[in-house]
Amino acid sequence: MQNSTRRGFFTGLTAPLILGAANKSGSSLPVIGEGAHKYEVIHDWGQLPPNIAYGNTHGVCQDSHGRMYIHHTVNKVSESHDSMVVFDEKGKFIKSWGKEFEGGAHGLHIHKEGKNEFLYMCDTKRAIVVKTTLEGEEVFTLRYPRESPSYKMGEDGKPLVKYSPTNLAIAPNGDIYVGDGYGSSFVNQYNRKGEFIRTFGGKGKEAGQLDCPHGIVVDTRGKDPVLLIADRGNKRLQRFTLDGKHIDFVNGVSMPCHFHPFKNGDVVIPDLDARVNLLDRDNKVIAVLGADDSKTWGDLRKQPRDKFIPGKFVCPHGACFDHAGNIFVVEWVEVGRVTKLRKLVA
Repeated sequence: MQNSTRRGFFTGLTAPLILGAANKSGSSLPVIGEGAHKYEVIHDWGQLPPNIAYGNTHGVCQDSHGRMYIHHTVNKVSESHDSMVVFDEKGKFIKSWGKEFEGGAHGLHIHKEGKNEFLYMCDTKRAIVVKTTLEGEEVFTLRYPRESPSYKMGEDGKPLVKYSPTNLAIAPNGDIYVGDGYGSSFVNQYNRKGEFIRTFGGKGKEAGQLDCPHGIVVDTRGKDPVLLIADRGNKRLQRFTLDGKHIDFVNGVSMPCHFHPFKNGDVVIPDLDARVNLLDRDNKVIAVLGADDSKTWGDLRKQPRDKFIPGKFVCPHGACFDHAGNIFVVEWVEVGRVTKLRKLVA
């Protein structure tokens, strides 16, 4: 590695699982975590209508009205082909849409622009990023970054470099950062109008290089905003300036997928290796939630949901805090799973 600062995680923080524990709600649902980070585990949250069967549940976010958005690939047995499912904050089904994302639904980001909110969605099947209204009306689409010198085109007009975007982030000035996680491990930067600015990263293990930049967030917790990138193939996080210059590493994760910050400075990181991490504003782990250390998730993710262990995660892929500090986790399992971690007051 080149000379770079490394920010290390604390290890050995896997929180205990308490099955049937008494809690203030009077329920016997699993309870995970400790101290200020204790949660009641509500698996299979949301009243999914009978005509919708989840495929891999990849993305989750909440709008300013409390509505929850779940992005999934659609199960082969599903009568409906809608990939976006919307619930109210209590889990009551509101609507669904997004047939065009079937099979490719992946990263999901919500962003407020003026008085309006918009959804940004990655589609790994069609290799595009789409901006829509909350009703699913398309605003614009980012396609193959042919403007970038890193993405060459053949004489026949077809791409020569693989491109498959997995997630994105938006800076305070509106710039859009797209992680080419399943393609060539670059990050592509655009302005708020979707006009190309630059490409950085690329496949490798050295400082500033990436191996599956699967998730990305603009971290505004410090003096200056920076990019925090889930360098999943290298089992680490990397921080970059907003113009793509490497700052340092954050180590100690296994297979980080994405991020979501909360107003108190905590950040939730769903980790494909059967756990959810919480970081404080100094990027130190303060909790490891629902960890399953059996290393069986590769097989378990293909099983029916009655094989899943209550209070344990299988393959966390997306996560977000709601406005109250509860955490919603969606998992890369073939039957889909949405889990609400209801924060318990000590």
